[in-house]
Amino acid sequence: MNLSEVKSSEIKNLDILAKQVVEGFITGIHKSPFHGFSVEFSEHKLYNNGESTRHIDWKLFAKTEKLYIKKYEEETNLRCHIIIDNSASMHYPVVKKESIDTLSKVGFAAVAAASLMEILKRQRDAVGLSIYSDSYEFYAPEKGSERHRKMLLHQLEQLLVSSSSKTTETYQYLHEIAEKMHRRSLIFLFTDMFQTNKDDESLFEALRHLKYNKHEVVLFHTFDGKTEFNFNFDNSPKKFVDVETGEEINVYAENIQEKYKNLVENFFKELKNKCLQYKIDYVPLDIHLGFDQVLINYLISRKKIL
Repeated sequence: MNLSEVKSSEIKNLDILAKQVVEGFITGIHKSPFHGFSVEFSEHKLYNNGESTRHIDWKLFAKTEKLYIKKYEEETNLRCHIIIDNSASMHYPVVKKESIDTLSKVGFAAVAAASLMEILKRQRDAVGLSIYSDSYEFYAPEKGSERHRKMLLHQLEQLLVSSSSKTTETYQYLHEIAEKMHRRSLIFLFTDMFQTNKDDESLFEALRHLKYNKHEVVLFHTFDGKTEFNFNFDNSPKKFVDVETGEEINVYAENIQEKYKNLVENFFKELKNKCLQYKIDYVPLDIHLGFDQVLINYLISRKKIL
């Protein structure tokens, strides 16, 4: 779903926005090559000739022109844990107020997480949440109740209105999360992979720890494609400041753009190859490309773990 398709610009209610994102995704998926996944995440199954028409969802029929029967199973099929990096670099680009048109990386992660929670609610799956930076800021285990979901939404809403000057210690807190999770789960990690500690091997050891109990791990490598990948700045002199270390450099963007892009492309390739080595699903997540890329990967990952 494109951000422009959501009617309200300012994010006033994350729960309502998540519902809009998911409804737009469900409508679009029936017209896409992924339509076969629809039964997996919706509380519906296709109507078969001869079945009772009592539970046909006529509202869904009006949208899709297909007959679906509502399902009422109460069991929880899946446990999902969402992890969000809340360090200073995730609050880039700096925006005055988070809206659907202008989201920071952490704002995008918060809306994406709320959308995942909306789909998980419809499937009656359990969801947990961890938020970290240079400390373990929040942890909630996987539960399926509405009260629990509302509490998690409140935590996500705080990410939309807060700022951060904290560094990142991803590997340390991934180890802590791994120690807390004993039952097989689907794990989504939203991070830009920027570390004040340059020891990438420690980070991947922590990711391997998450895989230890046969969890399915998806790394959403969250970035701003316009500036962090393409280095799309005008060619006036600029001061670039590392928001976590405070290091500064003055450059003309055009003079280093080509070299910068080559370095970043190599960095992305290395991450992808490392994830492939450790059997971690690597998903580059450009915050300007909408939420479908998150929700489609949820569907793919869900089929793997069930």
